[in-house]
Amino acid sequence: MTDNDNIQDENLNTEENNTTENVETPEVDELANLNDKLAESNDRYARLVAEFDNYKKRTSKEKLDLMQSAGKDVLIKLLPVLDDFDRSMSFMKDIPNDDSVKQGVDLVNTKFRKTMEQLGLKEMDVIGKPFDPEYQEAITSIPAPTDDLKNKVIDVIEKGYFLNDSVIRFAKVVVGQ
Repeated sequence: MTDNDNIQDENLNTEENNTTENVETPEVDELANLNDKLAESNDRYARLVAEFDNYKKRTSKEKLDLMQSAGKDVLIKLLPVLDDFDRSMSFMKDIPNDDSVKQGVDLVNTKFRKTMEQLGLKEMDVIGKPFDPEYQEAITSIPAPTDDLKNKVIDVIEKGYFLNDSVIRFAKVVVGQ
């Protein structure tokens, strides 16, 4: 009877252990499942936050680009006015400085140029410098008057301009050969 009792006790202990394991297994599975769902939710949340940050950065950059390009279009349309001021000032060199018309044109020219500079427009200074096709367009080439002017800009036909360090109009130049 002792062997039978021992076998029965072992069977009971095994059944109790199986029952305890079965009770623990659903709880462990449920806990693991909940942990997986939490990790997935946290990952999704982190991705949404990152995506929203990227969206904010992208839209603010697009706004800035739009405002700059809108200003760029206006400035490009005003460049011929600057050219006209340059021509008028060159024709007025022979007029005495005390002439009121010359003073008025000079005043308007100065104010207009300062306003354009405040908006980020800069004139290219190219005369006497080596020809650079990234900033200049060679209209023609002529024999250089001196050897030190070979492959350098001798004259400017149309001035070039930068807007915030990017070219908005290439300088049209004459290059010495």
